[in-house]
Amino acid sequence: MKLTLLIAGSVLTLFSFLPLISTPLWWIRVLDFPRVHVALLLTITTVAYVVCYGLGNTREIILIALWGLAILNEARYIFPFTPIAPIEALQTEQKQPRNSFNIMIANVRMTNTKYQKFLELVLETDPDMVVINEPNEAWHNHMRQELEDKYKYSIKKPLENTYGMMLYSKLKLHNSEIRYLVEDSIPSFYTVVELAGGAKFDFFTVHPQPPRLLKNTETREAELLIVAKQAKATSYPSIVAGDLNDVAWSNTTRLFKNISGMLDPRVGRGFYNTYNAFIPLFRYPLDHVFYDPTFRLLDIKRLKKFGSDHFPIMITLNYEPQDEEKQEHPVAAPEEHEEANEMIQEGLKKGEELNGERKGEEVK
Repeated sequence: MKLTLLIAGSVLTLFSFLPLISTPLWWIRVLDFPRVHVALLLTITTVAYVVCYGLGNTREIILIALWGLAILNEARYIFPFTPIAPIEALQTEQKQPRNSFNIMIANVRMTNTKYQKFLELVLETDPDMVVINEPNEAWHNHMRQELEDKYKYSIKKPLENTYGMMLYSKLKLHNSEIRYLVEDSIPSFYTVVELAGGAKFDFFTVHPQPPRLLKNTETREAELLIVAKQAKATSYPSIVAGDLNDVAWSNTTRLFKNISGMLDPRVGRGFYNTYNAFIPLFRYPLDHVFYDPTFRLLDIKRLKKFGSDHFPIMITLNYEPQDEEKQEHPVAAPEEHEEANEMIQEGLKKGEELNGERKGEEVK
């Protein structure tokens, strides 16, 4: 029993500190995800060890102190996303918001065939905009008629590689583009959205590759940080939405926020975990909406599952440029700009390698 606790505590401590290494290696970056789990398991291990065996010598005191530091290291990442932390994105104070709209983000899972269940959810919640990740032609064909009858504007790129994307909107879209920022097989969308009152904002949707076995994260980092720079440079306020395949507390997400100057409505409110819908004990916040401080929050909620391994999430915002300065504006330090530029260059280089490997193959 003692040996088991020592091994468990040592492994969990390693899991806590390894993600501090700035590297795109997949086996390190996946450890960004389970910080809550590592903190809870290491706390249980530490308490069990002290209760069962005490602190009999200096070596054990040092060991328990190290485990405690590992727990605090995890806690500092996840604390901002608990309801006891200060709220970052302010709630609207308008009793009758005049420029409000809502967005649903849903990774439908390409192999999921419960098309009608998803359609029923869209009809029930009636969002102004729907961002759909992972649709293929089957998804497109099953939803085309009902969604195109309901939504006047759309951008569609269904694919068979799990990186398809579709956007349906009641709000008018201008200058819409399908972009391939890093990899030729992974699209992202850009469009200018016009609100009912005439105000406009830039809207970016993304779905980069996740860290997984033998797949490092250079291209994910590059795509997110390129979008962050694009969102910051535009003349309109921006919103970025989609399945980022990254958790809200990662170093990449922190860089993304600071470079883009956008707010995360999860901060001070909760995790709003969207993946994995099938495994309650292992869920993480992967589907995100970040937005400019010219917007105020009305509501954010996780919707019911419909057969995908992701829960949909829906956010309702109000355009309030007159109160922009009352909200926090994330700002990147010079060294963060340098770090972001290095990560972008590394990701673009990796993307070129991957695109080169696909030459001669059909990119659908």
